[in-house]
Amino acid sequence: MAMHYYCRHCGTNIGTLDNTLIQSESLGFHKLTDEERHDMISYESNGDIQIKSICEDCQESYERNPSYHENDYLIH
Repeated sequence: MAMHYYCRHCGTNIGTLDNTLIQSESLGFHKLTDEERHDMISYESNGDIQIKSICEDCQESYERNPSYHENDYLIH
């Protein structure tokens, strides 16, 4: 099982944790609401997990340009 992190705004692959036996509590998943979990975490048929997060570039863009929050997708 691997956990793949992707930016929810631009689709960039942020990183992957391979063959980990990490508890969801140590990743903070238990603090998410059911709706947040549904929006951010998806499970693949091979057992891998895809997690939508935010990359550093998008975070910086949002901080410099708050009007970007009106867009669904960013290209950088």
